[in-house]
Amino acid sequence: MKLMCPRLRLSLAIFASFLLILGLSSGIFAQKKKSAASKKPEAKKTTAKTKDARKDSKKTKATAKARDTRRDSRKDSKRDKQTARNSRDKRDRNAKDDRNSRDNRKQSRAERRREEAARRAAALAEQRRREELARQARERRLAFERALHTETQGNISKDNPDGEDLSVRQAAINALGSRAGTVVVMEAQTGKIVTMVNQDWALHDGFKPCSTIKLVTGVAGLSESVITTDGSVTNANTRFKLDDAVAFSDNGYFQRVGSNLGNAKMISYAKTLGLGEPTGINADGEYAGKLPYGNNNLRIYSHGDDFEVTPLQLAVLASEISNGGKKVVPQFVRGSVQNTGFRSKFRPSVDLPQPDLQGMLPGMIGSAQYGTAHRGVDASLGIAGKTGSCIGKGSWVGLFTSIAPVENPKYAVVVITRGQGERGKYAAAVAGRIYQALSPQLKRDPSRYQALMNLRPRTQVDAQTAAKLAATADEDDDDADSDASNANSGQPGWVPPAKRSGDEVVVNKPLIKRTVDSKPVNQPPANTNVQSNQPVSSTTNSNSTPPSSNSAPGAKTFPPVVITFKKDKDDDQQQPQQVPAGQRPRIVKNN
Repeated sequence: MKLMCPRLRLSLAIFASFLLILGLSSGIFAQKKKSAASKKPEAKKTTAKTKDARKDSKKTKATAKARDTRRDSRKDSKRDKQTARNSRDKRDRNAKDDRNSRDNRKQSRAERRREEAARRAAALAEQRRREELARQARERRLAFERALHTETQGNISKDNPDGEDLSVRQAAINALGSRAGTVVVMEAQTGKIVTMVNQDWALHDGFKPCSTIKLVTGVAGLSESVITTDGSVTNANTRFKLDDAVAFSDNGYFQRVGSNLGNAKMISYAKTLGLGEPTGINADGEYAGKLPYGNNNLRIYSHGDDFEVTPLQLAVLASEISNGGKKVVPQFVRGSVQNTGFRSKFRPSVDLPQPDLQGMLPGMIGSAQYGTAHRGVDASLGIAGKTGSCIGKGSWVGLFTSIAPVENPKYAVVVITRGQGERGKYAAAVAGRIYQALSPQLKRDPSRYQALMNLRPRTQVDAQTAAKLAATADEDDDDADSDASNANSGQPGWVPPAKRSGDEVVVNKPLIKRTVDSKPVNQPPANTNVQSNQPVSSTTNSNSTPPSSNSAPGAKTFPPVVITFKKDKDDDQQQPQQVPAGQRPRIVKNN
């Protein structure tokens, strides 16, 4: 090798260097290439990683979003399920509540129906009870009425008609008809009994005089100057003067008069006029009557409370007023011999001025012409009288005491009827039929009649007002107080006098109270066989119209039964209507 030439060595060295350089270059190139190759995949890998990261990020986001969506969806689903469950629960609860509500409503309706059924049953039972009581009361009333009629017919059959005018007696019986009552026809100036129907009641029984007592009050008022010459009441305002007060039976007028008189004077004048003592008739067992000792109520002057009179006493009273105070003694004329030798008997005359007695006659004439009796009598016959209507002795009592012809009295006729439908106007109608039978014997004297009518100036009442007053007059004459039932201050029941406004008269309301129990009772007369085991109280009907057959003396009155209950919403709601109470029309006078 040492022997090699240097050129070879150099070449070898160069070649070796070249190879070395080439190798190095290749290595470097390869290294670069490798580096480049290694760098390129790393870049791609980085890019891929970046993309993958992006994809992963997106995927993560999507996943997270999907997860959130799924979570939200699950929440929503859970919430929906919960809502659905809540809704189902609510529906179930509502359904349960509805079922409970329906059940409750059904139960409530059923309970209300039961309550209503119970109330209806109770009301029906109450109605039946009342109907039974009303039926029993009707039976008692009918039995009472039958007893009165039976008693009347029995008494009439027992009457002793010896010496009576049989034609007049038959006329009186026919006029009385089926009514329970008594009739007295007496010669006004002699006292001779023309006929007496139902002599037991006429002689032995006493009746409340009702408004016929106003004749006594009027005479006393005139005599004591409580009533002035023109018919006014001293120190009092009244809607009528004396004549119309008698004709229309105004309670307030006579209560004002009586408040100035007082009980003692009233009783004194009643005794003077023959009340409270026997008439002296020639018959046994005459009842003396009764006077209201100790009663200071104003009704004694207008309604006759605590008085009792006989028909015979009323006949004597009417004859005294028309005869100027001459007091006859009633007499039966038995047998033809006694009839031939009949002589009138008189008791001491009434010690009162004749004008005070005759001062009552114009009002009694007015009663027959346009007042409380005008429908039942023929005023052209010269009838003058006074009606009365009230409750006494267990039933209504109708009275009419009268004389005719008024200017020259021939007869005094007194009628008293009893029964639920009886009133003074019906008693007057009975008397009117009797006067028709007596009319051939009634001789009129027009001049004397006119003199009586001119005793004092009358308050002129127009025809329309007179008709209205006549229609309501019998109400004032009834046992109930009239609208003007009051009197002067300082007396029981006083209210201020009526206030006047132009031609209108404002009538005061009554404030007086009854002092006697005048309500109907259920017991028939003592001499009848009708019995009643159940006592029933009753109420008084203040109207003059006869009550219907459904009402009865002795029948209880009950408050209305009111059934209250709850209604469903769909039920009709009805409200009761309130009807205002009617007011009594004011009385208008045309002067």
